[in-house]
Formats: sequence, structure tokens, C-alpha cells
Amino acid sequence: MAYKITDDCIACGACEPECPVECITEGDGKYEINADQCVGCGSCAGVCPVGAPVEE
Repeated sequence: MAYKITDDCIACGACEPECPVECITEGDGKYEINADQCVGCGSCAGVCPVGAPVEE
């Protein structure tokens, strides 16, 4: 199941380098996950200080 990043994102960038398939990019005020590429590993959720990445 793919992850998405909620509006709780503080755009710190901690999640981007953790993604093994490089599907996280900086968006307008928050980071975004390309759901078509996400493998649902949860690496992003494990490093996020505010818990913004959640399973869809």
C-alpha cells in the first residue's frame, strides 16, 4: 500500500533521502510521494519528526 504525505508536513526533507525508489519530491510547501512509484516500505514514516507520511 502506498504512502501519502499529509498537511502536517513541515518540509524538513528528512524523508526524501530515505526513499529507496526515489518517489518523494519537494512540493509547494510540503513534500509529496508519487503513489505510482511508492512500494509501501514505510522508510519515510520512520524518519519523519511529525508523522506526516501515512498509508493510503
